[in-house]
Amino acid sequence: MINANLGKDQFSAYLTLMLPIILMFFLGIANFAMHKAVMESGHPAIQSTRVAFDRATGGWGGYALEYTILLAAMSFVNVGYMAALGAYLGYTCLNGVAAWILLKGRM
Repeated sequence: MINANLGKDQFSAYLTLMLPIILMFFLGIANFAMHKAVMESGHPAIQSTRVAFDRATGGWGGYALEYTILLAAMSFVNVGYMAALGAYLGYTCLNGVAAWILLKGRM
């Protein structure tokens, strides 16, 4: 919890520490949205793998995997390993390209 008596320097230091976590949170929202859009697109490549994957995981396996990746990346950033932020940003960009390819019918 933020103390109301934080000085300007303390608050900026706190914000500097929290900014990567906040950014990763929003990247996670984007990943979940792309995942849902692709899974509901009805693309033949997705439907063929979705049947087997849903049978094995009860339908929530993809979301559980996305959550695990996000949680691991946030944990690494929280302990100071900032390369995880770049890795997760790259992962989000690759997900975006893949979602665009599938949703626009380019594959």
